[in-house]
Amino acid sequence: MAKAGSSSSAHRQSEGSGSSIHAPAFESLTRDLRRIFDRHLASLIAYGEGDVDGVHTLALVDQLTFTDLAKCVPLTSGWHRMGLATPLILTDHEFRRSLDVFPLEYGDIIAHHVVLAGSDPFAALAVAEADLRRGCERQVKSQLIHLREGFLETASDPVQITALIAASAAPLRKLLAHLENLEPGAAERAGMTGELIREIAGAAEATIADPSALLARYLTAVERLWQYVDAWR
Repeated sequence: MAKAGSSSSAHRQSEGSGSSIHAPAFESLTRDLRRIFDRHLASLIAYGEGDVDGVHTLALVDQLTFTDLAKCVPLTSGWHRMGLATPLILTDHEFRRSLDVFPLEYGDIIAHHVVLAGSDPFAALAVAEADLRRGCERQVKSQLIHLREGFLETASDPVQITALIAASAAPLRKLLAHLENLEPGAAERAGMTGELIREIAGAAEATIADPSALLARYLTAVERLWQYVDAWR
């Protein structure tokens, strides 16, 4: 089993994610959800680093009804104005039973979270290594399929090819981080070199003389990575 984080690591993560900046928003969200769910709100956590949608939160409840969701609807725009993304609301049972379905996504939440209300729901929770490996394989294959389909839609326009490469950099970064956590050095052994990764990451700012050549090398590396993870057992 792959251990999926602890409360101490979560608090260290929160120090670097600007949680104090969002403290009033977190307090407001906590009050709102406690008013709606009362004693059925088991835990509320913040996780990740935030993005264009806002800071992400997860509410775990003992039970969830359509009426509960309906009560949240008029509050959602206010949460957005405070810099929060729409909260993910699940029952604790649903979260635990979905670990094998979303091992990478939920594993990231478990590893990088801070408790806002209730108890730490992940103190003794783990994601199975076999599930993590299948998650990595799915992510690699999705990346390759996306790049191939995206190239077909570019009409060989260098500007569109560059945009395709640039847009894929963030998902690639997440993929490589998951691979490195699971099997250090796996990406490099499969041919995804540091130089190639830097070229992909800099595509948005750099002027690429021949983006088709870069994409060809990129696709070859992802194909090899696919073959590498496909051989995992």
